Amino acid sequence: MSFTELTDDDVHRSLRRALWLTGALALVVTPIIWAGLGWRSCALFWVGVAISGTGIYEWLQLMAALVARMEVDDGQAAAKPLGPVMARFFLRMGLAIVLLYGSLRCLDGSIYALLGGLALGLMSLFIEAIRLLFRWRS
Repeated sequence: MSFTELTDDDVHRSLRRALWLTGALALVVTPIIWAGLGWRSCALFWVGVAISGTGIYEWLQLMAALVARMEVDDGQAAAKPLGPVMARFFLRMGLAIVLLYGSLRCLDGSIYALLGGLALGLMSLFIEAIRLLFRWRS
């Protein structure tokens, strides 16, 4: 498979798998954090997981909207407007900032648990990128 054969659907599937992987890893790690650091740190961890998971989801929506726009330029059916997708994207970013601030202010847990939750999304995206790379090379 050459790199030019990589389709938008491949990337879409990879982002969905990264989203599922983030959730699965979070479920595996939750009892460990709860037992080791307590419920407050576990709640901070889930705040991080929620922010990273919604980030992946919003990028998935943004990518789908942009691909639909490009297909319209190629002469296919009319696409949905990009404005609502962009508005949700920036609204989610603002909500993430508020959620981060509120959780750090109200929950007296480990900030490392929060960072671990945020890192789960990045790790899932990295794993999916490696999978795509090996699929592309073979």
